[in-house]
Amino acid sequence: MEAQDFVAGIEPASDLILTTGRDVCPSCSCGEMRSIFSGSDTLYRTSEDSFLIVQCANCGLMRLYPWPEPAKLFHYYPRDYWYVPEEDASGRFAEIYRRFVLSDHVRFVQRAVRESEEEGVVADVGCGGGLFLSMMARRGARVLGIDFALHAAHAAWKVNGVPAICGSLGHSPLAPESCAAVTMFHVLEHLYDPVAYVEEARRMLKPNGRLIVQVPNADCWQFLLLGERWNGVDIPRHLFHFRARDLRGLLQDCGFEIVREKHFSWRDNPAGLATSIAPWLDPMSRRVRQVPESPNVTILKDLTYFGLVLLSWPVTLLEAACRRGSTIMMEARKKA
Repeated sequence: MEAQDFVAGIEPASDLILTTGRDVCPSCSCGEMRSIFSGSDTLYRTSEDSFLIVQCANCGLMRLYPWPEPAKLFHYYPRDYWYVPEEDASGRFAEIYRRFVLSDHVRFVQRAVRESEEEGVVADVGCGGGLFLSMMARRGARVLGIDFALHAAHAAWKVNGVPAICGSLGHSPLAPESCAAVTMFHVLEHLYDPVAYVEEARRMLKPNGRLIVQVPNADCWQFLLLGERWNGVDIPRHLFHFRARDLRGLLQDCGFEIVREKHFSWRDNPAGLATSIAPWLDPMSRRVRQVPESPNVTILKDLTYFGLVLLSWPVTLLEAACRRGSTIMMEARKKA
């Protein structure tokens, strides 16, 4: 798909939009964009507000329009936006499964740190409840979590026993060149200024340290087929919708070179398709929205959702094999 093309199979919701000032494309400063579709928060239903997904007429970068003000964006994040297991049979099963699929992330980061031959902290930005860091710490890594949400940082300490601070990357206590790796799993798409975070990560990394980022892939088959129903859109929390070339360009412009790419995540791709198809079955969404259910209904819905996840594996593996998976994970190092 060329930069001037628009998402195949999705009719634009309106004609060309001309913008000025802060509404121009953050990537190329173009003031022309086309709307692809409109939508609202269908997953957590925090608001009935409607937004557009637009695409730059010059570089093709997709984003939410208009961006909500920071004070309002905060209210689109439920209190329990990150995952903490429930103390019941369903929660214990979910925890076992999450550890199994998250081991894929752990292996990716372990390999990156090993090949960097650097010693230092593994800092996870947007750490949530800290399960990834807990699994890294068990394998001998020195770890630190950073998250905007105080409750998330608290959960990382209390539930998973890993050090975590509440704040932004630019206000972390880590010294320059103190990190062997900085990880950002599903973070950049939430930020008004992802460039600032990537540049700060570069400052924190040791000379041969690794930056590992993961974002939803707006060039995936799921987006082309499902449009606004694709859970990777996640209106209004996702401000940007990156394709692989958008993410490569961002990292390269910030002084990184790409070491490795991965288009499949055991944790995210199958579950993402399952949630796109049946968002009302998504366990986290039901918990956040406090959907009234009996224990038997909860177990039945969870098993149905898990079955849908299993059925999604062949499809998501195929799209990833064609480099059109619903997530992109990139490992990068500083340019020489």
